[in-house]
Amino acid sequence: LKDQEILLILCLNLRLMEGNSRCSGRVEILYRGTWGTVCGYNWDWKDAQVVCRQLGCGVALEAMYAAHFGKGTGPIWLDNLGCTGYESHVWKCSSRGWGKHYCTHWNDAGVICSGFVHLIGGGGPCSGQVEVNSEGHWTPVSSGNITLPTAQVICVDLGCGKAVSVLGDVAFRDAESQVWAEEFQCEGDEPGLWFCPRVSCPGGHCRNRAVQVVCSGYTDVRLLKNGTSHCEGQVEVNISGDWTALCASHWSMANANVVCHQLGCGVAISTPKGAYFVERGDKILKDQFHCSGTESFLWNCPVTALGNPDCAHGNTASVICSGNQTQLSRRPDALSDPVGSKAANHSGESPQLRLVGGGSRCAGRVEILHQGAWGTVCDDDWDLSDAHVVCRQLGCGVAVQVTASAHFGEGSGLIWLDNVNCTGNESHVWKCPSGGWGRHNCRHKEDAGVVCSEFLALRLVSEEQECAGWLEVLYNHTWGSVCRSPMEAVTLSVICRQLGCGNSGTLDYSVAAREGSRPQWVDGIQCRRTDTSLWQCPSDPWKRRSCSPKEEAYITCAGMRPKSCPAAAPCTDKEKLQLRGGDSTCSGRVEVWHAGSWGTVCDDSWSLAEAEVVCQQLGCGSALDALSGAAFGPGNGSIWLDEVQCGGRESSLWACAAAPWGQSDCKHEEDAGVRCAGERTTTVPPIPRTSVPGKFSFPGILCIVLGALLFLVLIVLGTQLHRRKAEHQGSLHSKGLRTSPSPSPIFLFHPSPCLFPEPPGQHVDASRHGYDDVEELPVPETPSSPEMSEQHFCPEEGDEARYSQTGKWTARQASALTSLSTWLRASDWRSASAAAHRLQWPLEGEPTVKEDLSLCPSLTVHSACQKKYSKNFMENEIKRLVHFVQNLCTYMHARS
Repeated sequence: LKDQEILLILCLNLRLMEGNSRCSGRVEILYRGTWGTVCGYNWDWKDAQVVCRQLGCGVALEAMYAAHFGKGTGPIWLDNLGCTGYESHVWKCSSRGWGKHYCTHWNDAGVICSGFVHLIGGGGPCSGQVEVNSEGHWTPVSSGNITLPTAQVICVDLGCGKAVSVLGDVAFRDAESQVWAEEFQCEGDEPGLWFCPRVSCPGGHCRNRAVQVVCSGYTDVRLLKNGTSHCEGQVEVNISGDWTALCASHWSMANANVVCHQLGCGVAISTPKGAYFVERGDKILKDQFHCSGTESFLWNCPVTALGNPDCAHGNTASVICSGNQTQLSRRPDALSDPVGSKAANHSGESPQLRLVGGGSRCAGRVEILHQGAWGTVCDDDWDLSDAHVVCRQLGCGVAVQVTASAHFGEGSGLIWLDNVNCTGNESHVWKCPSGGWGRHNCRHKEDAGVVCSEFLALRLVSEEQECAGWLEVLYNHTWGSVCRSPMEAVTLSVICRQLGCGNSGTLDYSVAAREGSRPQWVDGIQCRRTDTSLWQCPSDPWKRRSCSPKEEAYITCAGMRPKSCPAAAPCTDKEKLQLRGGDSTCSGRVEVWHAGSWGTVCDDSWSLAEAEVVCQQLGCGSALDALSGAAFGPGNGSIWLDEVQCGGRESSLWACAAAPWGQSDCKHEEDAGVRCAGERTTTVPPIPRTSVPGKFSFPGILCIVLGALLFLVLIVLGTQLHRRKAEHQGSLHSKGLRTSPSPSPIFLFHPSPCLFPEPPGQHVDASRHGYDDVEELPVPETPSSPEMSEQHFCPEEGDEARYSQTGKWTARQASALTSLSTWLRASDWRSASAAAHRLQWPLEGEPTVKEDLSLCPSLTVHSACQKKYSKNFMENEIKRLVHFVQNLCTYMHARS
């Protein structure tokens, strides 16, 4: 019986099926020579933990049930498992017994394990530094542990195809982390790293340097002719063990050159399309490679698959190589420069071209590899013709936008070309006339860039969340939605990782369909684990109506968070707008927060309407001026908005029409600015003083005072319903006798922007007089002052509220006028405002008053001051305030 048990155990086996690696999937057990499943009833994390440990797959992350990985076939071997989590084998856990169950395959159990090894920091699960799982914690592996056979086992273990690169002696991601204390000695055919022999590091100390492995789904390439592999024939690529012919769409001599070099077949001679086509019924691979011609392997070239059209029957890529390895130094597409070119290349190496910082191979800062170093191109004379050459050279269609002023960020190193002047028909940008290699008068803030027609961009659209929303792709220079069928976990992971939103995501089917019309660009996306961006994922061809609006994808990524803010969330639109470089918090260059950084606004179409929205959004009152041409100095970074067009009443700048975010044809010398009416001044610019004879001389300061008392003018204007000539009538009466009601005086304003102080010797401190005991003088019928004329006064019927029926001033009002004059001289604006309010009170009581004419300063028009402030937004208000005080004084002169 014991021997039978041993034999039975030796015949038992465990595996995971239909997952994306050997460490995830449906649980299956081999018992009595037949594979069967495990029932998901009572299946929990402890059961899954035993499975993961038994398979050398680290720790359990999730225990799945309800046939999460699909229904199995054959018997259901175990049901109602009750593991403690510490068993060595899953069949040692308590259960109903072999083959005893009350299940169907609809409830098959599954697990997702952490795995024993993973690659981290490489932009996807199939590239990065090697780390292994040690009791639930990830531990880095030193570079002395990983050979190419070991890297091959790691890639197979992860379901990532074949190792194409092993880079040792790189710095650890965490310099203080503990290093794995063993070396792996894989032979290359093990099913996973867990099964490789291990030995301790020499002397007990492993090298303190990391190793980076890159895997590829493309594991091999060949040229097939008449059923055999030669240096000419149909191009076929091996993907996960399957050979597939490659479509000739976008197949170039540069691609062919790489294949010939990789196979040791010299250089490419020609690329006849379909010349070696073999009818096998296999599906033709639509992936498009974009090689420069100098890569060592085909899978080192950029590749795109999203939206590629179906391949026509027989249209397969073919290559004829020279077959002579010694000809590798001279390639048909060597990209050498013609004789006489100003940018002639004498290094013997072929220059390369790339676009950096645009999020796609078809948009970004233009960079050229020359003499072994990458460098940029200066934006002097950079235009659409130059950009067309770049886009065509990269296989990115035509140029749709030219950028300058380091729109995609400043480069580093050399600036290779300046004053490029292409006709648009050149095959390479370095064949265009220019100043020559390395000759320029530029800095990297002038780096040139392009956006090509085949530029693709990705975003999630949501009003409230980052990393959650409707998935949209920019194709053909138009944003459109993405369809959600089938969009499995691997695809969602690629999307979220590309957007910097975590390593996983989910589809949300509960969100109601969006309103509005837009393209539904693409459907049928099926990413592979080796794909590092959505652009590499196979899908149906681009189509404007790929699905109905109800089938648009709404994705929630693991990194979902509130909308990005300049500071701690949450924030409002106000916090995502700022003014920089001005002399106050309410003036300066307009900057907006978008995509995690501050950027500027171009002054194209910039006017007072847009400035008004900015000022109101910041709580800075009304707009005084809309400035252009970087009036507050040029900004840096991105120019986020261009062609902004507001009505003037929008609640925020985001509500105004504008070009798409980040798309402009501007330089920072065109940054927009505003000056608002807000008074939160941080530094007051000096105001020129003008010398005037007299005891005091401060016309400029007094103008600012009058501006600060703007509200006083508004109060006065509100009480003046009509303007008429002043009519004074009545006769003198004895003390205490009242007259019939008479019209009250109304003050007309005439230009005088600056109020000067009184002549010396006329000031009397009226506050020390007892106005309750002094006489009240009657109003004369005609003005007695030479400054008076009919235009100064106008009767206003029914305005008895401001003056008594006698038309006389009370002590309270005389005192207020005295205080106003005193406090204006002392620059005590708050007290002056209070006194001004008291001047609006009606006359009360009978006490008489001797108006103190010394309270009224000399009123003179100062042309310099008037000219200085003629364009100021306070011009009219200052005039009105000056004239109000002026006419108060004039009126008192007339009554004297």
